[in-house]
Amino acid sequence: MNHQPSLAVESPPIYLVAAECDALFDLALSAERRHPHSAAMLLAELNRATVCDAPDLPDQTVVMNSRIEFVDEKSGARRMVELVYPGDADIAQGRVSILTLIGAGLIGMRAGHSISWPDRDGRERLLRIVSVTPISGT
Repeated sequence: MNHQPSLAVESPPIYLVAAECDALFDLALSAERRHPHSAAMLLAELNRATVCDAPDLPDQTVVMNSRIEFVDEKSGARRMVELVYPGDADIAQGRVSILTLIGAGLIGMRAGHSISWPDRDGRERLLRIVSVTPISGT
């Protein structure tokens, strides 16, 4: 039996509402030339998502315009970000675009779940979602 800790973890299930999933597919396809790596990662996540009606979306699921608290299990760093569309991104304000690697990795995740995901330098990180809060008025 191998019980050694490893960053290689099975990708957790992710959930999206149909209309948002369609909009994100269109966005990722339109961004393939400008952001090939993050667009490809986002498309892969969208393709494996369970698509549901809004009332059936599990609680604490990351959707667009959510505030997400997560921990990088490797470094212990804890971050709070808001997941937004590219035109609303502002890293100084903690608003992260869905077309970034971190944005593509967070979409559809649920609080308590972890995902092994690459950073900009190609190093794998283990990100654990601590909490998800919808942002009202968006």
